[in-house]
Parts: sequence; structure tokens; C-alpha cells
Amino acid sequence: MLKVREKFLQSGGTSLPARARIALVRADKLFLLAVVLPTLLAILYFGFFASDVYVSESQFVIRSPDKQSTTGLGVLLKSSGFSSADDEVYAAQDYVQSRDALRALNANDAVARAYGNEHVSIFDRFNPLGFSGSFEALYKFYQGKVGVGYDTSSAVATLTVRAFSPDDAYRFNSQLLALAEGLVNRLNTRGRRDMIEYASREVQDAQMAARNAAVALAAFRNNHGVVDPEEQAKAQLAMISKLQDELIGSRVQLEQLQSMAPENPQVPILRTRIAGLQNQIDQQMGRVAGDRRSLSASAVQYEKLELERELADKRVAAAMTSLQSAEDEAQRKQAYVERIAEPSRPDEAAEPRRLRGIFATFMLGLIAWGILRLLLAGLREHHG
Repeated sequence: MLKVREKFLQSGGTSLPARARIALVRADKLFLLAVVLPTLLAILYFGFFASDVYVSESQFVIRSPDKQSTTGLGVLLKSSGFSSADDEVYAAQDYVQSRDALRALNANDAVARAYGNEHVSIFDRFNPLGFSGSFEALYKFYQGKVGVGYDTSSAVATLTVRAFSPDDAYRFNSQLLALAEGLVNRLNTRGRRDMIEYASREVQDAQMAARNAAVALAAFRNNHGVVDPEEQAKAQLAMISKLQDELIGSRVQLEQLQSMAPENPQVPILRTRIAGLQNQIDQQMGRVAGDRRSLSASAVQYEKLELERELADKRVAAAMTSLQSAEDEAQRKQAYVERIAEPSRPDEAAEPRRLRGIFATFMLGLIAWGILRLLLAGLREHHG
């Protein structure tokens, strides 16, 4: 463009073709529109209208004695018995940028007033014209002011809050950090409660089953008049064995007397004794095996009730072990928010970067101007 101007000046402005003069005028207008005007607007905005933005940062880690880590800060935490808890970090990260966090932060319209202050530039503040002050509009604005970055290598989360005053940036950062800690504590409490409540219900059910089994076994013993059919049957059999020994001895003695002295007065006595022993043996055998009230018949039902009681007792022991394991597991899964850096109170504005913004606008204008010139030159050659 400069060469065209030099030729135009050397020729006195008379020898330059009309088409070239038109192209020069168009090029000047294009340069003004693409480069000069945006740069002037950027100077005007960054120089007079752009509001100062203060940035408050805080850093924290969420650690747990159960989860393991092998990199960065996780190794240091692991060496002290703790490691990073990635799941809780991501949950805290999403919560800080959620509507619930904004709703808690915006109590008494604190966020809306801070970002919609009339002292803030109309180009930067929330709801500058008063048309859309809805919660969703505030939430979209809030998302651009609050961010949480997470470095997986060091397990450190960085909470960043931008506001138009240092006090607001510091206050919102502190409140959001407290809300994140509250979320982690609620997750811990709920997980621990659910885990332990389930194990406690298992213990209660097992104890109830054990009590029912013990009551059923006691009722059976009272109704049948036995404590342990098997042990009592052994005692009965031992008694029967003794009676049978006496019966055999009496029969041998009777046979000897009948063969040697049939008229001996002991013969009737021995016969009576033998009959009594046989009757006693029959009665004892009837108690051991025979009708429904015999020990052998009772032993089947008794063993069933005894087995149910033993299983119930084992279930109680297993449930108690599970409860202890659940408490230990809940303790191992406990997550803790550890602040590495407290929220900072900025003493000067970090944004906007005015010179860089003006320079960036100028460079983008030059690029756009060059591209548009090439396009226009191609169109002229095509239609020329």
C-alpha cells in the first residue's frame, strides 16, 4: 500500500489509473475498519471502561488412609499413612461449580450484589440493564468467575475466585472452601452411616433369630421333659445294659436250680425276678425307641432345633464380625480436607491485562486485514 502511495505522489496524482485509486481508497477503508477502529475501541475499553478484577486462590488436598497413590504429593501422604482421594476431589470440584453451591453462596443475594454493583463497568457487571436477573443467568455468570483446577500428579486442587473487589474475592473463596469441606464431611457421614446401619441391621436380625431358636429349644425341652435326648438315651441304654446283665445272671441261676433242685424255694423268687427285670427292660426300651414320646423320636426334632440354634449363634458371631469390619472399613474410607494454602486476599487487580489486550486486538486486526485484502484481490482478478 505504501508503494502505491509513493507512485501516486511521484506522478502528482494524475498518472495513477482510476482503478488503482479506487483500490487504494478501499484498502485504506479496510485498514481503518479491520485494524484502526478495533484498536481504538480496545484502547477505549481497556483504558476507561474495563473494571479491575481481583483473583483469590486457595489450595487443598483431600486425603484418605485407605486409597493409595504413587506420585507427587500422594507419596508424601502415603508415607504418613494417608493418600489422595480422587473421587472426593472430583465431587468437591463439581459441587463448587454447581447451582447448589451458588445457592448457598448467594444467601441474601450476596453474589448478585457483588457482581452486579453499579460501580462496576456496565460491560463487565452482572445484569447491567436490569432485564435478566434470573438465577440461571446468575449461574452462567458465576461459572465464569469460579474455577477449580486439579493436578493429578500432585493431587492438589486449586480454587480460584474472581471478583470486582478483593474483599469479595477473599470472602467467596473462603465460603466455597468451607462448603467443599462440608460436602466431604457429609459424604463421609452418609457412607459411614449406611455401611454401619446395614451391618447393625444384620446383627439385630441374627440376634432375633438366635433368641427365637433358643426359645423354641427351651419350649421343646419343657414339653417333652428332656434336656438332651441323645445323652439321656445313652444313659437309658446303659441302664438297659445293666438290667440285661442281671436278667442273664438270673436266668442262668434259675436254670441251675431247676436242674439241680427243682423244688428249691428260690425258683419262684428267681422267676418273679426274671419277669420283673424283663418288664423293666421293656419299659426302658420303650422310652428309648418306640412311640412318639420316645427319646429316639424326640431326638430328631431336638437335633433340628439344636442345629437351628447353633446356626443362629454362628450367624450372630458372623454379623458381629461384619459390623466390626464395617466400622474399620468406614474409618479407612474416611476422607479429610487438608488446606495447603488459605484463601489469598489480593492487594492489586490481576485482570484485565490491558496492554496485552490492546496488543492482541491490534494483531488480530492486522491478520484480519491481510486476509480480507487477499480475498478482495482474488475477487478483483476473478472479475477483471
